[in-house]
Amino acid sequence: MESFLPLLDSFVRLLVAALLGMSLGVERAVAGKTAGMRTYALVSMGAALFIVVSELVLAQYSGAPGASLDPLRVASQIVMGVGFLGAGLIIFRDYQVSGLTTAAGLWVASGIGMAAGFGLFEIAIFSAVLTILVFTGLWYLEMKIKELSRTVSNPMRRGSVNTTPEAPATASQVSGMHHEGE
Repeated sequence: MESFLPLLDSFVRLLVAALLGMSLGVERAVAGKTAGMRTYALVSMGAALFIVVSELVLAQYSGAPGASLDPLRVASQIVMGVGFLGAGLIIFRDYQVSGLTTAAGLWVASGIGMAAGFGLFEIAIFSAVLTILVFTGLWYLEMKIKELSRTVSNPMRRGSVNTTPEAPATASQVSGMHHEGE
């Protein structure tokens, strides 16, 4: 039991990283994306694992002759590795880009995992909450902006403002469009 106690902190770091990554993945799963709870949990926990292992190795071998250990080197390699993973998710087809938000989310999940791995729980939790707000709140705002854009560019749509090149919509007309018939 005594050998378990020194590792308890490491286990907590990994658990926090996995749970925070999983919480990001919930939104992605609800949004119907292929990278969901498991993927986000694994990326976040994997990043934390690399940090925890590098810190444990540093503590164990720091006095060894010729040892040059730096956990920040590991962190930089995590960023590179997840960047490679994210690049594989981004697809460009028919002038459309897809997978970019998922790739960016996995990149952030690795940062959250690194923060948890270093024991920076407050930063990890705040970043996870902020990421969920970006996934959900900005998605909603983006949909409203796109809807507004379609309404202004297509005057035949119900409740739209009649705009012509000679008479563009005024700000009050555009802001009033959201409340008409919606």
